[in-house]
Amino acid sequence: MIEAAKRYIENLFAGDSGGHDAAHTLRVYRNAMRLADALPDCDRETVALAALLHDADDPKLFKTENLANARAFLASQNADPARIEAVCRIIDGVSFSKNGLAPPTTLEGRIVQDADRLDALGAVGIARTFAYGGAHGRTLDESVKHFHEKLLHLADGLNTSPARELARERHEFLLQFLRQYEEETR
Repeated sequence: MIEAAKRYIENLFAGDSGGHDAAHTLRVYRNAMRLADALPDCDRETVALAALLHDADDPKLFKTENLANARAFLASQNADPARIEAVCRIIDGVSFSKNGLAPPTTLEGRIVQDADRLDALGAVGIARTFAYGGAHGRTLDESVKHFHEKLLHLADGLNTSPARELARERHEFLLQFLRQYEEETR
């Protein structure tokens, strides 16, 4: 089912260049599996599926209701109804714009939320911010504003100690970038 989910998101995000593409999803998946390795009490399959499907119904990308894309994929794989609901609860709790820094109630949800937020930090986070900004007509300064509104707050809101460890260097890189940006644009 995990391999089928990878193929599904490759097709679902084909042609997206705004920072929420299949490459982002696969990085979130790898981050989630890395965190799951450090937190062995989690349900790895639920973590994997939620990480892979976390943006399948993102309102910035799709006009679906009730996580229709994720639900349809899981049903097509004959997933157990309890697994479908667990994955969908996690997906519903990942979004920063919807949930802010509120932590999910399950370990699996906290892992997937952390994995997604790690991909918004560091060099990849910077690249994604400008890819999204360019795709949506934002100026450089408007994109930099996003750092202050969201990205600089993510490291403090991570749920798991392995994610906080990974975030330290990435957060520092964001700060270094902003200092250099301000120096060059003064």
